[in-house]
Amino acid sequence: MSRRRGYSVAPAGERRSGPPCGAPIARPIARPITRLSRGIRRRGCYVSDRDESLIHPRGEAVTRDARHERRSVAAATLVAALLALAGCSVAPEDAGPVHDPYEAQNRAVHDFNRGVDRAVLRPVSRSFRGDPEAEPSDLAVVVVNFGENLGAPQQAVNRLLQGDLRRAGRNALRFTLNTTLGFGGLFDVAGDMGLAPDDTDFGETLYVWGVPEGAYQELPLLGPSTERRTAGRVVDIFTDPLGSVLSTEQRRAAAAARLAGRVIERGRYGGAVDSVLYDSADSYAQTRLIYLQNRRFELAGEDAAPSEADFTDPYEDLYGE
Repeated sequence: MSRRRGYSVAPAGERRSGPPCGAPIARPIARPITRLSRGIRRRGCYVSDRDESLIHPRGEAVTRDARHERRSVAAATLVAALLALAGCSVAPEDAGPVHDPYEAQNRAVHDFNRGVDRAVLRPVSRSFRGDPEAEPSDLAVVVVNFGENLGAPQQAVNRLLQGDLRRAGRNALRFTLNTTLGFGGLFDVAGDMGLAPDDTDFGETLYVWGVPEGAYQELPLLGPSTERRTAGRVVDIFTDPLGSVLSTEQRRAAAAARLAGRVIERGRYGGAVDSVLYDSADSYAQTRLIYLQNRRFELAGEDAAPSEADFTDPYEDLYGE
C-alpha cells in the first residue's frame, strides 16, 4: 500500500476505508481515483482503484459500469418497443371495424381477468365504497388525486411529443399547482381553478405520429388494449420524468397509490362494470366493443364516432333480433 500525507489507496482487488472522497488526493495516485474524487463530494464515500466503485456509507457499491448497464438496458428496451411498432398488424379491408385475429387467446385472458375481478377487485372495491349510492369518501378522493397528480409530468411529456405545447403547459401547471398548493397532490387545487385533468399516453402519441391501431388485445390484469396501446405502455414505463427522480421506496409508494386509485374507481363505476362483465350475453364482445368505441373517440373525437352498423351486436345471435 502506498501512503503519502496520511492518505491511502486500496490495492487491486481490495476495498478498505480511507479518507472521504472530498479530501485532496496525492498527485502520484492513479487516474481513476483523481477523476472520481473530483466529481464526488459526498462525505463518507471511499474509492477503490480497481473497479472505480463508489462505496456509500450504507455499504452499497455502485460502479460506473453498472450505471452504464442500466442506461443501456433502458435504451435497448425503448428501441425494442419502437421496433415492435412495425409489427402492429394492419386490418384487412374486409375485416370491418374490429380487427381481432387473436380472439381465442384474448377470450382466455378475458376469462382470467374476469375471475380476478370476481375474486379480488369487486369485493375489495365494494369494501372501499361501502354504500354504492353514497359519494366517495374524502380518503378515496385524496388517494385518487394523488395518483392522478403523479401521472401529470408524463402526460406533459407526451403532449410535447405530440406537438401540443398548450396542453403540455397545462399539464405542467397542474402538476406544479397540485404539488405545491395541494400538499403533494392530495388536493386538486388546479381543478378548482378550472384546469381539468388531461389524460394522455404514448399510445396516443403513436396515433398522432400515424402508427396504425393494430389488432385488438386483452392483457392479463390490465384489460383491453390494442397493439399500438400495448407498445405505448412499454414506452411509458421509461419516459416518466419522475422515474429518474424518485427513490425506489417512493416509486413503490407511487405504484401502490395508482393501484389503490384503480380499485377505488372500480367501486365508483361498479354498477356499469358489473353489467358488462356479468350481465352481458357475451362479456368479451361487449367489453371489446365498448373499449374500441371509447378509445377511438378519445383519440379522434367526433370523427371516430361509429354508426350503429359499424359494430356487431353481441345479443343479436342470442335473441335473433
